[in-house]
Amino acid sequence: MNNKQLKWLSYLTCLVMFLATFGGMVVTKTDSGMGCGQEWPLCNGKFVPAYTLSSMIEYSHRAVSGMAGLSALASLIAFWKFKRERRDLVTYAVLTSIFVILQAIMGAMAVMKPQSAAVMALHFGFSLIAFASSVMLALGMRRIEQTKESGRLEQLPRVSKSFRNLVWATTIYSYIVVYIGAFVSHTDSREGCSGWPLCNGEIIPELSGGVGIAFMHRVAAALLLIVVAIMGHFAFWRNRDNREIQMLGVAAVTLCLLQVLSGPLLMATMHNEELYIFAALGHTLLISVLFGVLCYLSVRAWQLSKLEAPLSEESIPFNNRV
Repeated sequence: MNNKQLKWLSYLTCLVMFLATFGGMVVTKTDSGMGCGQEWPLCNGKFVPAYTLSSMIEYSHRAVSGMAGLSALASLIAFWKFKRERRDLVTYAVLTSIFVILQAIMGAMAVMKPQSAAVMALHFGFSLIAFASSVMLALGMRRIEQTKESGRLEQLPRVSKSFRNLVWATTIYSYIVVYIGAFVSHTDSREGCSGWPLCNGEIIPELSGGVGIAFMHRVAAALLLIVVAIMGHFAFWRNRDNREIQMLGVAAVTLCLLQVLSGPLLMATMHNEELYIFAALGHTLLISVLFGVLCYLSVRAWQLSKLEAPLSEESIPFNNRV
């Protein structure tokens, strides 16, 4: 396979992985997890499920997750065979495959035997890592094609190790916030805090039960916005000679701001199930894309922090390229 074919395979894998992640969100937000009963892979004892909304949602998600697994495996085989010298790309393909399998196993276990809210929150976390890995794979192949099509070598300025560490810390913390948000959903604590930005009309409410969980998520999200804003500031103003780092920083800040501002929309639609589903899906989708952007920025910051001086794309060792 040539680079163009590998690029489109990585794009396809990323798209299917996104659909699988989005499907999981729909299953959770519509409470369709038991739409097929406690059977897997069959749905209520049938290969073709009954035409009920919950069963169709759950079974469609299973089908797309199966396609995600196949596309991840295809990418792993293709990149291992034709791009083995690019350890970064092979690593992304391996991570995509591992975490799509893990989330599928956890999904099957959740159907056959009820799991705790803490374990179910990990299910979404694993699917998010699989999606982020596929995003890095697609963006990595896109860089290769862009460099090839431009016909010129790209000068890559070095980034500081302190900025690299800041990006890593931001990415790790964003995953913690994602987990807390998933925990809110699986503990059905969404109504713990009414109103926005205050929680039940108080700056600090009584921290008990669902109120404490919902309030913790709000505080964590607010801190994430501050951390991402600081990281975005340094990405833009301390890396003026690196357009890629600047735009990734701007994208991260924009996505995080939109995700936080979607909070009031959730509160406004809380008691309107038809509208709330769309608001909740948008809220979760924004944090998923943000995590993918932060993961890619983490990789780029790590690679560029290892350079001793500005180097061309061709002079970087294979395992340090994107």
